[in-house]
Amino acid sequence: MKQFSLLIFILAFVCSSQNYAQGITEYTGGYKIKLNEDGTKYFRTIAWGQFWAQYDENAPEMDSNLDFSVRRARLLTYVQLNKKFLILTHFGLNSLNADNISPTGKGESSQLFFHDFWGEWQLNDLHSAGIGLHYWNGISRANNQSTLNMLTLDNNRQSWSTIGLSDQFARHIGLYLKGKFGKLQYRVAVNEANSSTLDNRNPLEDGVSVYGGRRLLGSADAGKVYQGYFDFNFFDQESNFLPYKVGTYLGSKKVFNVGAGFFLHPDGVVETSGKGANVSIFSVDAFYDAPLSGNNDAITAYAQYQTNDYGENYDFGPYATGNMVYTHVGYLLPGDKTKTRFQPYLSYNNRSIDAINDNASRIGVGGNIFLTGHHSKFTIEYSNEKIGNADARGLLTVQAMIFL
Repeated sequence: MKQFSLLIFILAFVCSSQNYAQGITEYTGGYKIKLNEDGTKYFRTIAWGQFWAQYDENAPEMDSNLDFSVRRARLLTYVQLNKKFLILTHFGLNSLNADNISPTGKGESSQLFFHDFWGEWQLNDLHSAGIGLHYWNGISRANNQSTLNMLTLDNNRQSWSTIGLSDQFARHIGLYLKGKFGKLQYRVAVNEANSSTLDNRNPLEDGVSVYGGRRLLGSADAGKVYQGYFDFNFFDQESNFLPYKVGTYLGSKKVFNVGAGFFLHPDGVVETSGKGANVSIFSVDAFYDAPLSGNNDAITAYAQYQTNDYGENYDFGPYATGNMVYTHVGYLLPGDKTKTRFQPYLSYNNRSIDAINDNASRIGVGGNIFLTGHHSKFTIEYSNEKIGNADARGLLTVQAMIFL
């Protein structure tokens, strides 16, 4: 009870912070250093941090109900030395907490690692190619989500559909092409599949399908993955300079996009027979973000349908063969752009899990408190998740975020 009261105190502090709000209400791209007079050669850097306080009403008896963590600590830089080529570097850490931090800062979870590192060459004004550790993903808008400007507390977990299975934290090493044909944007890639994955089970000993095709069958059979995403921009045209899809524009654009994508990994899964099975994921989605009136209010909405085939009856934590429907909607309340803004939202996920012949569902209710747009904000969310016949889990999270 004392821990819950402490979290309530944090919420009260968040809400009382509105008197200190100043500044812009939208993302402007980080700090830019010009390397020549006209700014065509430049260096840009972006830093952000997200800090969580969570109250778990179903925590085990020996564990605390209230925990603090660093959800993300990131630094992203890119250099454009001329119009023809660019190099991008993105590194940081995720989910640092009392259980994985190390006494001297040398533990695995305490270390910074590359999220992205790629080079890109412009083929012409509309099309580019790149190679490296990259985030030009397939499947859906949510699988290409930026973590700087999400509507909800965090991205829908099952939309990041391959994290740790074939990639390094949603990034593959490979070659990509991206560009646009009129209002149609595209991104396609051929990548290496990881040998090391989160799923280190043995299909013969454990009697389950395992996402470990390259590890168990070799790179000749299961070494490559293929992915793509295509979206048609009906109204304002979104930038595809970087791969990170915006979660909410706070009414600064009128955007309506319909998209479709895929992910294919031949022999990505090894079944109990010891033979490989293909992984195929397909998705269609729609995104709408627009101002509603002259009062600076706005709506943000997203809907996604996805089919997941990781092999027959595959089930490994958040990954499972079956279908998924996900949606969220948020409303930015009317207000002065230079002062504190409020944006309540609702999210819902329902997915079938073939292995247990049952469904899993999650509902999230929350809101953003923008002190300086996405540059300084608090997010409060209560989620309730239930998987099959298991007990539901309720979780209250407060996030503080700063990015520069």
